[in-house]
Amino acid sequence: MSATTQATVAFIGLGNMGGPMASNLVKAGFKVQAFDLSATALAQLASEGAKACASAAEAATGAEFIISMLPAGKHVAMTYTGDTGIASVINKDALVIDCSTIDASTARKVGADLAALGIAFIDAPVSGGVGGARAGTLTFIVGGSAQNFNRAQPVLSAMGKNLFHAGDVGAGQVAKICNNMLLSILMVGTSEALQLGIDNGLDPKTLSDIMLKSSGRNWTLELYNPCPDVMPNVPSSNGYQGGFMVDLMAKDLSLATETALSSQSSTPMGTLARSLYVAHQRQGHGKEDFSGIFQMFGKKN
Repeated sequence: MSATTQATVAFIGLGNMGGPMASNLVKAGFKVQAFDLSATALAQLASEGAKACASAAEAATGAEFIISMLPAGKHVAMTYTGDTGIASVINKDALVIDCSTIDASTARKVGADLAALGIAFIDAPVSGGVGGARAGTLTFIVGGSAQNFNRAQPVLSAMGKNLFHAGDVGAGQVAKICNNMLLSILMVGTSEALQLGIDNGLDPKTLSDIMLKSSGRNWTLELYNPCPDVMPNVPSSNGYQGGFMVDLMAKDLSLATETALSSQSSTPMGTLARSLYVAHQRQGHGKEDFSGIFQMFGKKN
């Protein structure tokens, strides 16, 4: 069944990311049946035109697409499979799209369990943060068959700007954590380089401009400078509020470490970045933006 703006979409998980994603589906004309444990989040989406459901099973009933945005692999597995799962109410011609960032092994297991019941599944973790979710400019990194990737495109395009097919089920999760591991390394390296310049009398804005035109150029310098007041409209210039939380980066780096162990991959820089972010998290910065790692390198009075 191909997607149209009248297709019925179940959306399970209306958190900081899921809420605006579901809102964009409503705005695009999809019939959204939503469920979340938060009555407030559910009421907000209902006020925009979605149907508020009392359970995930109710949301999934009769839906052509079922989208989930959940905290961890255990939540995804519990939602779809096992004694408490909703697989029994999902139409056999429906497509399940899990947009959570979880371990690839759980994504593959859930995909296989659903496939055994004749239900199609893709993992489609996102990049772009809360701002991208609100603006509908997210990047979706999809693991699954080419056929299911094509089926999902009209729905994903209502929430995002860039769609990538990474490979089979689980590949989306692997690509996502590879990207975020690299991002964390770039943020740490950029932070310590800027602080080194500051400690030696350089203006951070001038140094940033120099590096942007030199071989050290990277995404964090160009779009997300971690030094306060160098760049407007980024978390570092707003007390590290908003953006992508340290808690989430620490979670993704733990997933990267687990994946590296399972494949016996060498990730010394990723491992070090994880240690730094976990330390920053334990110092009480978990709810702040991940660019706040810059604060670790400043001289303490």
